This record gives sequence, C-alpha cells and structure tokens, in this order.
Amino acid sequence: MANPIDLDKAAATIRRFITGKLLESGLTGYVIGLSGGLDSALAAALAAKAVGNHKLYGLMLPYRVSSKSSLEDARELASHLNIESREIEISPMLDAYFAEVSTADRVRIGNKAARERMSILFDFAQARQSLVLGTSNRTEFALGYTTWHGDSAASINPLADLYKSEVLEIARMVGLPERIITKSPSADLWPGQTDEEELGITYYTLDKLLIRLLDDGESSVDRLQSEGFALTDISRVVSLVNRNSYKRKMPSIASLGRDPVPERLQLQA
Repeated sequence: MANPIDLDKAAATIRRFITGKLLESGLTGYVIGLSGGLDSALAAALAAKAVGNHKLYGLMLPYRVSSKSSLEDARELASHLNIESREIEISPMLDAYFAEVSTADRVRIGNKAARERMSILFDFAQARQSLVLGTSNRTEFALGYTTWHGDSAASINPLADLYKSEVLEIARMVGLPERIITKSPSADLWPGQTDEEELGITYYTLDKLLIRLLDDGESSVDRLQSEGFALTDISRVVSLVNRNSYKRKMPSIASLGRDPVPERLQLQA
C-alpha cells in the first residue's frame, strides 16, 4: 500500500505552488470564490499564507436558495484571514435566464449557478489582473463531482492532489474556524443538499477506497470486498471515475496529423 503523504510537507508544497504560479503568470494576485465550505477555506488560507492576504480577493456569490449559514461562514473566513471581499447576489442573472427557457430541474439550476459564479470570478480576475484560485480536491476531481466549466474551470487547482480527508486534516493544522471544519460538506446546489447524501457514500469510505484504487492500483474486487468495501460502493466509485473522465481533460481535438501546439515557442538568433 502507498505510504500516507506528509501533510506538513504537502501544505508547504502547495504554498510554493501557489506562489510559483503567480510569479510565472506575471499577474498581481488571486481571486477566489468563498462558499463557506472547507475546500475554499483551505485554498484561501494557504494562498493568504503563500502570497500575502493583500494579494487575495474573495467573492461570495449566493443564489436565492443558498444557505444563509454558509454565507455567514464565508464572511467569517474573510474576516479570519483579513482579506478583501465582496458579496454579489447571482439570483437576477439566473432567474432572467431560466425565465426564458423551459422550467429546469435543480441539477440544471445548480450547474448554471456554478458556471455563473466562475464567469464572475474570471471577470473580476480580468479586472484585477489576477488568477482564479480553484478549490476542488482529489476526491471530487477523481469522481467528476464538479460542474464541468464551473467550479472545475479555475486557473490553478492547488488542492486537487489532496483527498477530502486530507483537506480536513490540513484545515485543522492551519487553524481554520471550527464551524467550517465540522459542518457537513455541501456544494450548496439546493436547500439541504449534502455531498455525502448525493454521492450515497461517506467521504471517509470514499477516500479509503480511492486510495486503494488510484494510489495502490488495486483492481481485484474480491480483495477490496475482503477489506470491508461493499460491492455497491466499489461499483459506484469505479463507474463515476470512468464515466466522468472527460471532466479531467481539455476539449478533444480532431487530429489532422499535425504536431500538438507546444506550451512555449523558443526562437533562436
């Protein structure tokens, strides 16, 4: 089995990554969406430590059905980190759109909200000459438990190699508010929504199973069941990882046999 990562070293590596990517970009700072949840709180805390709280700008973007307590938690976090922040209600944008189309289910509304938030984050990033700081963790990234071109569309994703349980441990290490640490994880897509209820499996079990599948490369269903994992959980997790692989890729290109466009061009005298 793969050895657990050193979380102190992981936090230091992430801080260096955040600093390095900002220097590489030549821009002035980061813009982050503050949902009041654990992932955005940790991403913000690490960024504030890495580049300074004066280079971090938080946006709270509630929809009319968003949790009021989550908004309060986001405000508390901005105060805790001493970062500049602003609240913008996105209900007028979403309601205007859905008034023009057929009645949508709550998943469509939740996804539209996530994409509207990311659109606003990139607009503020443009105005402030900044990068958009992502908040997705490895558990969500692997399962595709993100909104395509919504919360997954940030400039960088500093937490995307940390499982949810590791995010929780580092959040305790850096002293985030206890209320944020202990609350039930939720994407706040609709009233009362929680991640674990929607996924049908706890993050504790998810992370243990994903570590065996991804980090250890275990492929034997019999061995996984002998370790206590339910067949239904194994099948669901593998199905989500495979089915949502498109969310972990750039848009597919119809190849005509040309060389890929390189990251950089190097000219010679």
